[in-house]
Amino acid sequence: MFINQSEKGKRFRALHEGPGTFVIPNPSNAGTARILSSLGFKALATTSAGVAFSLGRRDGAGLVSREETLEHAREIVEATDLPVSADLEKCFGDEPEIVAETIRKAAAVGLVGGSVEDATGDPNRPIYDHVLAVERVAAAVAAARALPFPFVVVGRAENFLHGRADLKDTLRRLEAYAEAGADVLYAPSLPDLEAIRMVCSAVSPRAVNALAGGKGSGLTVANLAAAGVRRISVGSALTRAAFGAFLRAAREIAEKGTFTFGDEAASFAEISEFMSKQ
Repeated sequence: MFINQSEKGKRFRALHEGPGTFVIPNPSNAGTARILSSLGFKALATTSAGVAFSLGRRDGAGLVSREETLEHAREIVEATDLPVSADLEKCFGDEPEIVAETIRKAAAVGLVGGSVEDATGDPNRPIYDHVLAVERVAAAVAAARALPFPFVVVGRAENFLHGRADLKDTLRRLEAYAEAGADVLYAPSLPDLEAIRMVCSAVSPRAVNALAGGKGSGLTVANLAAAGVRRISVGSALTRAAFGAFLRAAREIAEKGTFTFGDEAASFAEISEFMSKQ
């Protein structure tokens, strides 16, 4: 069934308006997007790690271009009828005008959502100054509102991903991004469930995205929903899980000369069935 971009945008926005909490998993390519679509999820989001690792590059090092990121997103959009949002990192530039242009280009490949990070990519000053960070989110929102369909803007506060364990500043930034019009607020790698609860309270009634899938986090759909989270993503976790299985299998061959990994591999027929579904 073909669903046009306008309808996808409406469905995506409705998910964020509730009621309830939904999981937006992160495929790494068109094939994994088809699998996730068949398992009953309501929307998908790309992951910068999925893009970078599929190209044989490191993530978070500025090694993937805007064009490559958007082409990867287009392939995922075309593989599913679900709404797709994109991890657009810092939107491939410092200036608010570049952020706005990136949002417009994201919409042009069929996306109905995208994120704006406040991480600079410069280890000497890893986070944008507060004023510029807010201007960047506001530029993304203005570009999104000018589109002829709903486009969900995610404002991301990256402190905890870059060694700045400053919850007070993170809350201040997320509140400002909400004031600037961001539809969803997101601070990845918060230290615990209580910090996530504080974020949800600070920006209510705006939707909050929480990152799950980290080792030993203890996070579940139930306890995140109870904390006030509307949307749950897993970032690079599914990609890393796939690479983990691949590494274990390859090391078994290289180090032991055995092939028992095949006992737990998905069957050719099962995977083929997913790939045949539209």
